[in-house]
Amino acid sequence: MSKVSITDTVAALPGPWQQRELALVNDTVVRVAQLHGEFPWHHHDEDELFLCWDGTFRIELDDRDPVTLRPGEIFVVPKGVRHRPVAEEPAHALLVERPETKQFGN
Repeated sequence: MSKVSITDTVAALPGPWQQRELALVNDTVVRVAQLHGEFPWHHHDEDELFLCWDGTFRIELDDRDPVTLRPGEIFVVPKGVRHRPVAEEPAHALLVERPETKQFGN
């Protein structure tokens, strides 16, 4: 057991689309990622939770309106939904997902 500083972990991320694990909780992992630019379209075989830590970004979704997130806001992309995060300026998100979830989807 040890505490983790999200702020320090964010500051140590080397660049866009890099992520680090913060904690394992039951059957999930909490990760932090830097977002900047357009991530490739992808989907997962499980839900994916995005919590905006700082900055602003949007989640573009197939056949749906994009969802814009600001600090403190959460959005869950349902499993199987093709999506991509897009950030015009650097932003950071906490992701809650299964440990085996692949960053670029299935």
